[in-house]
Amino acid sequence: MTAVQAPHSGAGSSLADATAGTSLRITLKLMATLTDYLPQPRQGHQIDLELLAGTTIQDVVERFRLPWQLVHLVLVDGVYIYPDKRDTRELRDGETLAIWPPVAGG
Repeated sequence: MTAVQAPHSGAGSSLADATAGTSLRITLKLMATLTDYLPQPRQGHQIDLELLAGTTIQDVVERFRLPWQLVHLVLVDGVYIYPDKRDTRELRDGETLAIWPPVAGG
């Protein structure tokens, strides 16, 4: 899978051009209706991203313009990240960030 640089929205962003500083690579998985927020090219519900060191989960959520009310279940390498930790939890090289919207069974 080819790495995709996260969309950039301005100077000083921790998701700016990954060649400008120490970079890391993660896999971002957006599940169910959140898949529509992934940029092309994508393969299914995931993409590989190149990010700057220090990028937090909140940085990724904001960069992909995910509505906060749809960011329900957040896992990093299968470990649940509580909502109050998402703005400080920095992503590390090789991790997988998976985000699910609220779902209803039936």
